[in-house]
Amino acid sequence: MLIKYEPHGAFFDHGGTSALELAAIGPQLEAARAEVLADAELWAAGAAVPASKNPLDAGFHQLPDRLLAEHSAQGAKSELGRIQTTADRLAAECRSVVVLGIGGSYMGARALLEACCHPYYNEVAPATRGGRPRIYFEGNNVDNDAVSGLVELLRQRDEPWGTVVISKSGGTLETAAATRIFLRELREAAGDRLAERFVPVTGTSGKLFELSTALGCKAIYEVPDGVGGRFSVLSAVGLLPAALMGLDIVKLLEGAKAMNDHFASAPPSDNVVLQYVGVGHLLEETEECSTRILSTWGKRLEATGLWYDQLLAESLGKEERGAFPLTVVNTRDLHSRGQQHQEGVRDKLITNVIVGSQHSKPLAIGMSDNNQDQLNELADKTLPQILSAAIAGTNQAYRDDDRPTADIVLPTLDEHTIGQLLQMLMLATVVEGRLIGINPYGQPGVEAYKKNMNAILRS
Repeated sequence: MLIKYEPHGAFFDHGGTSALELAAIGPQLEAARAEVLADAELWAAGAAVPASKNPLDAGFHQLPDRLLAEHSAQGAKSELGRIQTTADRLAAECRSVVVLGIGGSYMGARALLEACCHPYYNEVAPATRGGRPRIYFEGNNVDNDAVSGLVELLRQRDEPWGTVVISKSGGTLETAAATRIFLRELREAAGDRLAERFVPVTGTSGKLFELSTALGCKAIYEVPDGVGGRFSVLSAVGLLPAALMGLDIVKLLEGAKAMNDHFASAPPSDNVVLQYVGVGHLLEETEECSTRILSTWGKRLEATGLWYDQLLAESLGKEERGAFPLTVVNTRDLHSRGQQHQEGVRDKLITNVIVGSQHSKPLAIGMSDNNQDQLNELADKTLPQILSAAIAGTNQAYRDDDRPTADIVLPTLDEHTIGQLLQMLMLATVVEGRLIGINPYGQPGVEAYKKNMNAILRS
């Protein structure tokens, strides 16, 4: 079942953006889609890239289709098969795995863990997580206390552990510094098993590749060419950690492929990618809604929202343009940012991400002899019912004040659905870039801080 996109409060009753205006830009959305599809074909063909499109990191688009086709033809010898074999071996040998990476090299993996695994994945008994190792993320900051704390934890447990390092060049300082530190610890802990327990995902050349070759690593996975970091979640960058967690990586890619097929064939009026882009674009153009709030209802999609924050910000935040992304978790953040969203500046489009069904049995409030909280009259109500009431009540409040909202509805949270969502948001980002004339690939603004930081440290 495909995810749904349902704009509602986005269409004001008192003027402004309307369904007719959305229908009117259908040809523009069609043209942007055609350009994105042509970009993918141009990249796949290895043809020369026009200067106006450079860089063209469109390799993410057909990645799910290519990996699935290869897996169907080659089985265990395919890239997916080899990733699964390495993940299973590492899971069998290690009680914990430290995943080192920053930005797109870690945020997608974290999103997959929080969305699809047990909410307290690292704390539950190994049997509850299918015998898979605990997963820790580092190398995404230079927080001395955090790194020291994880090193201390690994030493105290005195259990076998391993490291997955994700960096195309190996030159990003945050990840490189963490790699040096954890490699030192792993050498002490793993001894002659170091080469088996240090697994890199990197380019075919560069500092991390050279280090991995020198160490004699048994498995080295590639960050594919033409796939930028923030678009790399459905490559080995995200698939290896996902397989380590015990997720079904074939099902994940099948979800992404289903979204590719839908994107390429559905008309604008029924196309979740184009509808999502159209509403956001119109509200920014006609109502100055330059802040895009992704409102996740429940904790499990917060990391997905943070992944999307990077995707949108780095792709479209150029030339003094681009919407500002912000992820919130409700109902938690209704008690912090809610006031500003309800009565603050009218510059926001709020997109709710709603999950249709829960994995666990609904918990009821229940009757109690201690009714000081006066909840006995709600004793038969469950937490999912309370959440549904909160969503409906919040949307009504926004609608009554002409605050634009829309819903992304996921039938459930599993690998197939999250694969759809990730691919939808990546496609939507590049479509919007082509629609407004901004190259969604490359991130020149990020490189400035890296250059300055290295110059200061080496002076």
